[in-house]
Amino acid sequence: MNAIPHYDVVILGTGPAGLQAAIHASRKKVSVLVLGKEHKSSMYHAHIENFCCIFNVPGDEILSTGRKQAASFGAEFSEADVLSIQQHAEGFELETEDGARIETHALIIATGTQRNRLGAKGEKEFLGKGVSYCVDCDGNFYRGEDVAVIGNESAAVDGALALTEIASKVHLICDRLDVSDVLRERLESSSIKIHQGATVKAIEGDQAVKSVQLQDGRTIPVGGVFIELGAKGLIQLATNLGIMLDDEMRYIQTDKQQTTNIPGIYAAGDVCGPPWQIAKAVGEGCVAGINAATFAKKKRI
Repeated sequence: MNAIPHYDVVILGTGPAGLQAAIHASRKKVSVLVLGKEHKSSMYHAHIENFCCIFNVPGDEILSTGRKQAASFGAEFSEADVLSIQQHAEGFELETEDGARIETHALIIATGTQRNRLGAKGEKEFLGKGVSYCVDCDGNFYRGEDVAVIGNESAAVDGALALTEIASKVHLICDRLDVSDVLRERLESSSIKIHQGATVKAIEGDQAVKSVQLQDGRTIPVGGVFIELGAKGLIQLATNLGIMLDDEMRYIQTDKQQTTNIPGIYAAGDVCGPPWQIAKAVGEGCVAGINAATFAKKKRI
């Protein structure tokens, strides 16, 4: 049996907070792995004008430079999305969409706050009445019912697979699939009804969700609709770990050391709340990287 790879610090997110954390953690001579897709950062398509000493520089260029800096100090990178995180006595074990398992002493969450909305008719009206953005949070409310999951990345596929253990029938609605080969194989060998190439026109019902109407005119009767657009989201990961969020369940709460209520877990950047500024993200990433590396070194002893 192959040994599970271990890193002192694993960082979720390749935006300015995650990259700055990687730079500072790596400089403290600990092993660092950064997980995430660079082009998914909200900074990737931006032009930066209000960050000290940088003016009108493309965001993708800044991210590329930050990645090279972190790599020069020894940080490693992987674009695989994280599907689950489990805490154990020695730290944390992560499972990624390509089936890999990774162990770490310390974890930094720097995933940003993007909660993608579908923008379909009925989405707002039926929120909490059949529409959900979190399979892990709300899946059990739909035990024995037919449900639909909307999305084409790891969060949607992983959520749909989880719902096969709960729901009577699971529909996955996506324009195209953008997941690893391993996750795709799991999907295709499951009982999930895949509606690939389809887009949602409306979510319909009366007091609660009754169906999903597709742009091609088809109607799929369901009692629940899970909108899972993008990678595995903060709420799912945080809920399972018991990380304390704010009252609106949107942002991670940290102290001035960027420490969460779970020892060994740190957070930085937009995921900790406004203002949505690179300067804040970089500063918090610096603090989180230093403290996570210090924590990991103590765990080695």
